[in-house]
Amino acid sequence: MRRSDREVNDIKQLQKILNECKVCHVAMVDEGYPYVIPLNYAYELEENTLTLYFHCAKEGRKINILHQNNNVCFEMCIEGAPVNAHINPCNSGYYFSSILGFGKVEFISETSEKKRILSLLLKHQANLDVTFNEAQASSVCIFKITTQDFTGKIKVNPNNK
Repeated sequence: MRRSDREVNDIKQLQKILNECKVCHVAMVDEGYPYVIPLNYAYELEENTLTLYFHCAKEGRKINILHQNNNVCFEMCIEGAPVNAHINPCNSGYYFSSILGFGKVEFISETSEKKRILSLLLKHQANLDVTFNEAQASSVCIFKITTQDFTGKIKVNPNNK
């Protein structure tokens, strides 16, 4: 990371970013071209291992791509406010918090695990405790990215510390 002064290593700060973000952009390669999609997610973070969970339709372009090549890059970001935009536009920027990483997609087929992940997803996205049944779990595709290759980065507004 070029700006090591903005790197986030603290697990509580990483969890804060993960909790506040609701959309993760997952990038993959489709016949030599980049393809990125925004997805809702849930996560589990234990020490330095991050697992992201996603659900989607059982078929479509993204599924076809991931079955051909499961290598992905992901990014999520909390936007803040502009920095110096009105004072010096050539030296402007943005306050933000983000997580960027790399990993491999694994598809989940076991029904009880799919039900557990669907519950995690709804808890993260809507703060609801919902139990899913077998039919609901069977109707969707669930996949995960488990990685230790991720970094957090933050540029904070000194007035909001």
